[in-house]
Amino acid sequence: MSEKPENAPEHCPGTESQDAGKANACAGCPNQQICASGEAKGKDPGIELVKQRLVDVKNKLMILSGKGGVGKSSLTNLISRTFAHVNVNQNFGVLDIDICGPSQPRMFGVLGEQVHQSGSGWSPVFIEENLSLMSIGFLLDSPDDAIIWRGPKKNGMIRQFLSEVNWESLDYLIIDSPPGTSDEHLSVSTYISSCDGKFGAVLISTPQEVSLLDVRKQISFCKKMNIPIIGVIENMSTFICPKCTTESKIFPNNSKDVNSTEQMCKDMDVNFLGQIPLDPRLTRCCDEGKNFIIEHEDSPTVIVLKEIVAKIDKYFNA
Repeated sequence: MSEKPENAPEHCPGTESQDAGKANACAGCPNQQICASGEAKGKDPGIELVKQRLVDVKNKLMILSGKGGVGKSSLTNLISRTFAHVNVNQNFGVLDIDICGPSQPRMFGVLGEQVHQSGSGWSPVFIEENLSLMSIGFLLDSPDDAIIWRGPKKNGMIRQFLSEVNWESLDYLIIDSPPGTSDEHLSVSTYISSCDGKFGAVLISTPQEVSLLDVRKQISFCKKMNIPIIGVIENMSTFICPKCTTESKIFPNNSKDVNSTEQMCKDMDVNFLGQIPLDPRLTRCCDEGKNFIIEHEDSPTVIVLKEIVAKIDKYFNA
């Protein structure tokens, strides 16, 4: 029987097959070019490079969403800032692999910064003393530049970020991914799952059924790729007025009695981590690169975020 690469797609023909790297199932696989060229027997050499580079990274957390516009990047920013704020004696890194839409440099207030390269690799940009960021946004001449790349080039850049960035010792590497289930997700899951330490994913949704439909697909993707699912966060669940604290539902559920996201989690046997209310001050902070966790520490959003981060931390330290 033809040997299959580690974490291969469901219908992988195997490295010894004449269709290796050429079958429909090979599309988007980070091992595709290696298999097609016959250079390797089932394993991308980049996997070992990533494993060596991330040997001192204890936990890897991937933030996913089934569709765009649900606040995945905003919550990546908030979760990482909350982690760094609550755990000042730990070190955190954020990797922005949304190659075509890198938004973390602006949200962290470091737009226009440049990364430096030395003998030990690329140095990430430090946001706080215990929080650093790497994004392709730092490598562009202008934030308005469009990145028009096919899958293999995206995969190569992700491999570089994981194997050539000098993350040093991290308690958490938090990965902001693009929406959907595409090349970037296949690459990261292949590389990260081969590393030591714990790996898990948090999925972001909004209350509408159209969003939950895509989250179900994302859950199925994670299960097929053996990506551990920590749980689902419902973003923009309600709007709480900053002045009068009146709560309103912007995206009402199908049922008045049952939370649709929570019910979906029960149906698909995944954890429901909590609901993040909508706060207009958050958008302003993200646009201006300010730390919402410090600027508005009394916000209901921050209170819920700290509870969710505690649940994520409990998973990794169980």
